[in-house]
Amino acid sequence: MEHAVETADAPQLAKSLRSRHVAMISIGGIIGGGLFVNSLVYIADMGPAVILSYLLTGTIILFVMRALAEMATARHGVGSCTEYSRYAMGNLAGFSFGWIYWYFWVVVVAFEALVGAEIASHYLPGDTPVWIIALVLTVLLTGSNLLSTRSYGEFEFWFSSIKVAAIVVFILVAAAYAFGWNSTGGPTFNNLVNDGGFAPQGWTAVLVGVVSLVFTLVGAEITTVAAAESDAGEKIIARLATTLIVRMLLFYILSIALIMCVVPWREIAEQKAIGPMSPFTMALQKVGIAGAPEIMDAIVLVAVLSCLNSGIYVGSRVMFGLASRGDAPAILKKIDKRGVPTWAILVASVLSMAVIPLAAYWKDLYAFLLNASGALMLFVYIGVAASQLILRPKTPPEKLQVKAWLHPWGSIFAIVGMAAVLVAMAITPSKQPEFIASIILSGGIVASYFIFRRGRA
Repeated sequence: MEHAVETADAPQLAKSLRSRHVAMISIGGIIGGGLFVNSLVYIADMGPAVILSYLLTGTIILFVMRALAEMATARHGVGSCTEYSRYAMGNLAGFSFGWIYWYFWVVVVAFEALVGAEIASHYLPGDTPVWIIALVLTVLLTGSNLLSTRSYGEFEFWFSSIKVAAIVVFILVAAAYAFGWNSTGGPTFNNLVNDGGFAPQGWTAVLVGVVSLVFTLVGAEITTVAAAESDAGEKIIARLATTLIVRMLLFYILSIALIMCVVPWREIAEQKAIGPMSPFTMALQKVGIAGAPEIMDAIVLVAVLSCLNSGIYVGSRVMFGLASRGDAPAILKKIDKRGVPTWAILVASVLSMAVIPLAAYWKDLYAFLLNASGALMLFVYIGVAASQLILRPKTPPEKLQVKAWLHPWGSIFAIVGMAAVLVAMAITPSKQPEFIASIILSGGIVASYFIFRRGRA
């Protein structure tokens, strides 16, 4: 018998999104500053072996997404991915994982806003602080979210389409160079092993790197959030959760591998010491594309604003869902005449904007919060995989239209893999502070359940 789930009366969101909107909203959450900017750090820290780290991270998330797809088809209209843990393990789990997931997106919105502001500052007169520009960008995209959900979906569809097209073109150009269309006339694949071997920083770095890469690959689970506002069938939405992560994983691995074929990883590591630069820009410069920095600036700006927009969207809908379950103030479940949860959007955006000034005045604290968010998502994904294992025996066979792969071993593999990453984080001196912070934050959220929700059924 499943746990009883409190379902407080809540208005229904308008079902104005189509499957193409849902697909691109998820892409908007996956492709952002993490790929175009932070990949410089990952390549510098791991060398060519970062490819394996991406592959391991993506494989783990793929099994999680397939588990999520199974639950999404079996239990229609549940909402956020964290709500399945409520059905499997009770209200405490739903409350805890929901607020942890919401916190993650608060940090993502701040990060993407700052990356976008850094680029925009190059084209603005005067010495306007980057954090001020970031606040302005967040306000503008909050306005986008306050419009009708359909308008937001169209915005995200076209901007995510631009990102995907840009990555495809980059892959074609870089592949041509790597296969020999260059000044030497020969292939450049040896760059993957020429300087210190394939894993110059050691194999432990590959496992530890998963903690950071989880942050960049999170986003496919947004399909279950957007499904509540979609007119597409649940089976279509559930399949998107897995097909999207497969496509994105190919984009990530191919583009990162080709970057290191074009630009020796040691040059990228040296650039990290000098200052931030997109490795995509470095690769285009090496190929000889005129105006490469300006081209990549425009693409990165579109990417991060799209990701920022998706972050505001999912953060507000998760907060709306928590309020609907009685886990957040009731005012956050109010919607306007267009079916938009106005208060949830405003509160989620304001709290994200509160994080932005930390990057200017408390840089160490901001970096700490950003790094800790990767570990928190591992907790959430462990909750998703565990929920699938618990709910499968309780699910009638006719409702299993989409099944988790290699049940139960697929979900077990994901849980063990993520637990191993957490252990690696706990025993790695440079990662221990972030690990401890994630434990403290999670403990605080669990404790707040007993403080604020003690009297619930």
